[in-house]
Order: sequence, then C-alpha cells, then structure tokens
Amino acid sequence: MTSHLIAQTSSQLPSALPALDWITDSMKVSRLSQDFSWFSPVLKEALHGKRGDIAVRPRTEAEIADVVAHCARQGIPLTVRGSGTGNYGQSTPLHGGVILDLSGYNSLCWVRGSVGRAQAGIRLADFDQLARARGQELRWLPSTYRSATLGGLFGGGFGGAGSITYGPLAAPGNVLAVRVMTVESEPRILELRGADAMLLHHTYGTTGIVLEIEVALTEATNWTECIATFTDFDGALAFAQQIGNAPGIRKKELSLMAAPIPAYFTSLAEHLPKDCHAVIVLVAPEAEEAMQLLVERHGGTLSYCERGKWPAEQAVSGYKSLIEYCWNHTTLHALKLDKSLTYLQTGYVPGRFAEQLQALRSELGDEVLFHLEFLRTKEGQFNCSGLELVRFTTPERLNAIMDIYRKHGVQINNPHVYVVEDGKVNNQLDPALLQTKAEMDPFNLLNPGKLRSAALPACVKAAGVA
Repeated sequence: MTSHLIAQTSSQLPSALPALDWITDSMKVSRLSQDFSWFSPVLKEALHGKRGDIAVRPRTEAEIADVVAHCARQGIPLTVRGSGTGNYGQSTPLHGGVILDLSGYNSLCWVRGSVGRAQAGIRLADFDQLARARGQELRWLPSTYRSATLGGLFGGGFGGAGSITYGPLAAPGNVLAVRVMTVESEPRILELRGADAMLLHHTYGTTGIVLEIEVALTEATNWTECIATFTDFDGALAFAQQIGNAPGIRKKELSLMAAPIPAYFTSLAEHLPKDCHAVIVLVAPEAEEAMQLLVERHGGTLSYCERGKWPAEQAVSGYKSLIEYCWNHTTLHALKLDKSLTYLQTGYVPGRFAEQLQALRSELGDEVLFHLEFLRTKEGQFNCSGLELVRFTTPERLNAIMDIYRKHGVQINNPHVYVVEDGKVNNQLDPALLQTKAEMDPFNLLNPGKLRSAALPACVKAAGVA
C-alpha cells in the first residue's frame, strides 16, 4: 500500500463508522498532528510536514475498539494522542494514517482510599480535583497539568511536581496498573499490573493502546507557594539541597532557576530582583516557618508567599500556580522572549551534582542557563534533573554541549530525537518491552517509525520508506 493509498483508505473510515466523531478538516488534522516538539529546532526541521490523514475522537471503549479493528484489518497506521503537550513529536505521525485522539475518553473510574483509576484522556487537573473531593490528590503533576492527559503523561512524560517526594512516574508504587487494548482485527482487553504495566511507559504509544491507568494517590494538601531569591548561585543551591533533604518538611515542588532565567518570568517580575537566582518551592502549611529559617540561613529572601490559593483557585481565569513556571514551562516562558533558545534534559549523579554543576558552569559559561528540578530517583535518592536552556547555534554545537555533559558524568536524555530508543540510556530497550509490543501490536501499526526495534508495517514498506 502506497502512502497515497494509506490516505485513501483512511478517508473511507467515516463511511464505515459514521457514528464516530471524525475530524477531516486539513488544518485541524495538521494541528492534531503536532505537539511541542518545536521546542527543539532539530525536531522542528525533522518533523516538518509530517501529519496524519484523518483524526477521530472516540468517547467509549467500544468506539475505540471499532476504530482499532478497522485499522488492523486494512493495515492503516494509528497514532494515539492526548492533548499534545509532549515535546518529542510523540503525537506526530511519520507515515500518515489515523490519529486516535483520546481526549474525549476522559472519565474518572473510581477513587478507593489512596488509589485512583481514570480513563487515559482525563486531564490531570480534573483527576486531581476529583481526587481532592475525596480527600486525596495526585502524587505528581507536570507543569502542563491543566491540559495534559493522564495517558499522555504515562506515554511520554516523566513526573513533575511531586517528584521531590515520590520520585518519577516510573518509581515503583506510583503506577499500579493499566488497562490496554491490542491492535488486532478483534481487539483484546488486557490488565497489566506492576512492572508489566511499566513496559508501556514512555514508549510514545508504540506498544499498546492504554485505556485506563490506576495510580497511587496521597493526602490532599493546600500547598503554600513560595519564591526564595539569592544573590549567588551557591547559596541558592545550598538552600535547595538542605530543604530537599529535610525529611520533616513536606514538599510538592522544588526548582532552581539560575540567573538570568528568572528575567523571563515577566509576570513575576516584582518578586524577582535583577540578576537573582530563584528557588521555587511548594511546602505544606505546617512547614512554612522551617522553610523561612532555611532561606535566611543561606542568605536568601522570601520574595513571594501565597497560602491556600493552589489548588483552590487553579480554575480561576488568569491565575497561575508557580508549578506553571517549573519543569518545561520554564522553557516555554523563555522561548516567548528569546526564540534562539532550546533546552536539554540531564540527570546528575546523587551526591555529586554540586561538583558537576560547578565544572559545567565553569566550562560552558553563559551558553547554558541552568534550570534544576530536584527529585527523588526511582531508588529514592535525593538528586536533581536539569532542564537547562541552551543558546542554540548549530546542531553540531548542541551535540558537542551534550558530549561535555557526558564527559562530566551527567546523563543526557536527548530531547532532540523522536525515536524511543534514542531517548533511552545507551539507546537500549528492555527486551520485555519488545515482547510486549509484539503481543499488543502484531502488525506494527502503532505510531510506526518511532520504535526503531520494531519493523515498519507492511503498508509503509510498500510505500518504499526506508
């Protein structure tokens, strides 16, 4: 089947399944074929012009199964998406076909004690609010929580606010189970728990269609949002280290933005003195006094403190949580003012990140702007992950900068690639993941081209794509 025939066959699906919500308008399909991969000038060029042929927004499991069955029988590629807040082109089909938009499949299934389950298309802010009504909250929220979906976070995300306490999404005990649909002429429904469920995590929807996700929750808290400013980087880092390691201080978020990054937060300008280094921290109400003492001990100033507004006012028009200045929202705020910037994703060594940062700051000067997110590793160690901003010049120099990081023992999770393996440590996948892929998607129709270890489907091979 040529690419033209893929498009032609895809266009016949609305006639076969007329009751579904099909999107055929070219501009709308193009929009649904994109995410925030434009953060990377490398991906922006590599994915230019890539799009699906048609999109569909099912609202029930039965509707999803109807689409999947038809695509499996006719060999049509399928790309699953949520709200498109990812950064690696996960939502961009490389070989056309159907975009399966699960944003309409968005109900809460249940909350039972400290465990919740929801459909993949639920927005994280909605899941969090529904859990809070039952005295619980999500353990982690990305900065895009208002629009990001649960399935999108699972398929392409890392963690977010909350990772300072609970580690990333992949830490054992965070995700408990997933309900999955296979891509076959008669789709099967499977329930995967524990480690088996995580074989579908961060694989860009290439290994199976995740329908529901069951996660551990935690006690709902009205967090206090604060900004501590410092005149020197070492003071800011020392404060972040001490509060991050303080077991008696309950925390939701801990992020350090070295100068000049705070200057990009124009709506917070009155709280950010010129040339300051800023630490954003969300703490439980009972920890405010202890936090204030630590700020003062390290020579900082508490320039902003809001009590009880988040998450109570998250739905208020114009209100922004400080979470929306952290993680990759930092990159978004900076890009609004300076289009020449891009970013890195780095992982430091627990217990060594201070010396690694000193060496990198000395070697790279103002070419790299340091943004650190503090967290617990999957093993529970206190550490930091970098979402550094880079003054982009050429792809070659960007790769050279990443090599400098590696030279200093810092792990690079390359955000300028769209193939699953290329974003993994040593570009390697767990063989069990590939076995899961073979069982769930025997025709390799899910997001083809994003998983190098899987053969391209027959329809794409027939089109002569290498």
